[in-house]
Amino acid sequence: MKFQQRFNKVLEFTLVFLMSILVIDVLWQVISRYLLSSPSSFTDELAGFLLIWVGVLGAAYVAGRSEHLAIDILIQKSSPARQKRLLYIIHVLILLFALAVMVVGGIILMYTRFVLQVKSAALELPLGYVYIILPISGLIIIYYKVLHMIELSKT
Repeated sequence: MKFQQRFNKVLEFTLVFLMSILVIDVLWQVISRYLLSSPSSFTDELAGFLLIWVGVLGAAYVAGRSEHLAIDILIQKSSPARQKRLLYIIHVLILLFALAVMVVGGIILMYTRFVLQVKSAALELPLGYVYIILPISGLIIIYYKVLHMIELSKT
């Protein structure tokens, strides 16, 4: 099995695991609030953090599979040579966005949360751990976009 296939499987498993924890967390929140009349104090916060992780990591996964939403009328109406150029430009722009915003910005955000020792209210979790998913997902997107550009250059 190629590295990319193994990487995709690990990412899929991670997303399924995080989503399962999110569902269990929200289910426990509903049960504790409405059936036990004693709402759990940490479930709201954990659900928010898991939603951030699932959303950002899921965006990286979808970018790797090229299944994200796109308005591709211009690409469809273009000649094959122009389609290739447009796709290459799109991959470069996404790569630059992931690098600048997600990796660099995410590292700065994560670093400042750790340095300032900002902790979440209910879980007392350093928020740097919550935001660490931004640079990780950014690096995953960069990895996938480099692969896409390599595949595009071979055609």
